[in-house]
Amino acid sequence: MVEKKPRGLGRGLSALMGDISAPNDSTNPNAPARPDRLVPIERLVANPNQPRRDFEPDALNDLSASIKEKGIIQPLIVRAVADGKFEIVAGERRWRAAQMAQLHEVPVLVRDFDDTEVLEVAIIENIQRADLNAVEEAAGYRQLMDRFGHTQERMAEALGKSRSHIANLLRLLNLPDEVQVMLRQGKLSAGHARALITAQNPLELAKIVIAKGLSVRATEELARKSQQPAPQATAPKARPDPEKDADTRALEGDLSAALSMKVTLHHEPGGEKGRLTIQYGTLEELDRLCQMLGGH
Repeated sequence: MVEKKPRGLGRGLSALMGDISAPNDSTNPNAPARPDRLVPIERLVANPNQPRRDFEPDALNDLSASIKEKGIIQPLIVRAVADGKFEIVAGERRWRAAQMAQLHEVPVLVRDFDDTEVLEVAIIENIQRADLNAVEEAAGYRQLMDRFGHTQERMAEALGKSRSHIANLLRLLNLPDEVQVMLRQGKLSAGHARALITAQNPLELAKIVIAKGLSVRATEELARKSQQPAPQATAPKARPDPEKDADTRALEGDLSAALSMKVTLHHEPGGEKGRLTIQYGTLEELDRLCQMLGGH
């Protein structure tokens, strides 16, 4: 049986990185890609499966003003379709702004992409944009993983992001939809949202954070307190486990020092089984632990 190899970066991702990021002029590393041709603006059509549906009017006006002054610096990526027209793979904002600037032609790079590759490039182009909110960026990474099998490590390498950045954003998708909406609307920052991920009642806490205007650090403290059980008046004071011997406690100390986190060993008397508990204080510590366990 032949093992199926992973898809890797995919033509869409490698094409976007190669055609857009790699300069054509080796003497000028900042030179834009050289277009294949100039195409009349009316021969271009939008991609009906474009993942991004909203185009901020103010941002389009700013881009249009820039195009009027300097022209389109970065060519659009297109593919040929019926009736001599070209479908936009990447660069719809530039096309819309060019129409507002009353340009007659736009520079393009013509590529032979299938429907799957077109979608892949469109998602990646959206991720590369600076004005995405954290939920939109996380959703783009999730699409690349679910649809095309890209790993966090491969995406991080190709897109110039850290793996922890991608991992932290993906965790935001575990929040309730109502909290994600607050994040999209700018009522919560990504730092606030990350602090709420492990909370049992993130929606209730998010409302408190917004109402009181809490800082990220205060939000982390609020989430931490929400995890702690209510104190019991009759609860006996915790005593050291009499079953633990000196060797077990020494091993706990060695592991805690190695991980920089509190480690507790619970060994079942008379047997070889037990459990090991690692306590982390922040999401950054959890991410570091995951990297160590994953060998990264």
